[in-house]
Amino acid sequence: MEESAIGKSIRKTSAGRAVSARKVAKASGDDLKRELTLAKKAARVAGEILRGHWRRGGYHIGSKGVDNPVTAADLEADRALKKLLHEPFPEYGWLSEETVDNDARLECRRVWIVDPLDGTKEFINGIPEFSVAIALVEDGVPVLGVTYNPIKREMYWAARGTGCHLNTRRVRVTRTRTLKGATVLASRSETARGEWQVFHGMLKVSPTGSVAYKLAMVAAGKGDATFTRSPKSEWDIASGAALIMEAGGIITDIKGREIRFNQSSVKLEGLIADNRILHRALLKVAPHPRTKA
Repeated sequence: MEESAIGKSIRKTSAGRAVSARKVAKASGDDLKRELTLAKKAARVAGEILRGHWRRGGYHIGSKGVDNPVTAADLEADRALKKLLHEPFPEYGWLSEETVDNDARLECRRVWIVDPLDGTKEFINGIPEFSVAIALVEDGVPVLGVTYNPIKREMYWAARGTGCHLNTRRVRVTRTRTLKGATVLASRSETARGEWQVFHGMLKVSPTGSVAYKLAMVAAGKGDATFTRSPKSEWDIASGAALIMEAGGIITDIKGREIRFNQSSVKLEGLIADNRILHRALLKVAPHPRTKA
């Protein structure tokens, strides 16, 4: 019988521990039907906001720091997501890239973790590889994930025990067994800086858009793996983590350690996500020498 990775605890392996579901009591998405329906609706609404700005252009572009742009589209989509998701579930916590954080979420068993526009640089540069990313975590474990590319009309979704889907089709991670034959989805910024040259001849590097979108593509078997040594935030990863697990894959931090969500510090030390078969091999080559255990 096909195993559902969110619905069951994931074994500790020599490749490192994946996001654990040991605290999740149910192995079915039945208790998440309303949340999943709303998350899909919210993703489409936010996606149409992004699509409108994308078509019209002329939107305001601001900055939250070095190499960290923010647009009017990010902010408008964030407001829509909060209204559609948080208001119906006031007891759930809220964590979004574009909302001022509130420590009250740390006391909540369930928390929405969202990025209204993951891949802002791709959005600005006219590359249709950005997404709306929505996750629901329960006791630190992602139990629902929706990643929506509004330009390509790709809706990746999963809830505990449902498997992973792309629109109406169920999808799974690949079965590629060796790094030599693996396609690894890489950050466009990192490849532009030459950071992936070291892997030339070792694996096939495919520059791809946002983190959430790369994770969704790996979950759907459109790539064998993705990894980054750069710090990422929970909202970059949470939806993809739910998808990867329900698709039969594995996701850890760059050192192979379990990832727990809804933490006081939302920054994570890189990540590795793959089809599970490649994880041990990737742990040997992905971490920067300064981060090796």
